[in-house]
Amino acid sequence: MWEAGARLARVVKPITQRRIADYAEASGDFNPIHLDDEFAAGAQFGRTIAHGMLVAASISEMMSASFGLDWRSSGRLKLRFKAPVFPGDTVTAFGEVKEVAGADVVCAVGVRRQTGEDAITGEARVTLRREP
Repeated sequence: MWEAGARLARVVKPITQRRIADYAEASGDFNPIHLDDEFAAGAQFGRTIAHGMLVAASISEMMSASFGLDWRSSGRLKLRFKAPVFPGDTVTAFGEVKEVAGADVVCAVGVRRQTGEDAITGEARVTLRREP
């Protein structure tokens, strides 16, 4: 049974340039900011960055581990992308139950870089199946 204040199991992921390239292949997003060192050197962050949704996927992995099929069938995310994630970073998805109202569970979620900086913050909602 979930209750307010319960912490979700964290998910830790290393972000490598290989993982970014693999995500580009899977998603079809070949923006040079993710893949081209020379292009990225002249862009805002000075080097390649991970796709935001690649980083956000760790939140979904955490929610799936915590809520199983309920997350897959009813999960919803509202996210704010706050900071870039670079190759070589290690990110940690974290979450805490903020509210339980009947079958609905609301969690504060995020992804933090190893520097302590939040790359993503937001909210996840899931509806738990009721037993007959």
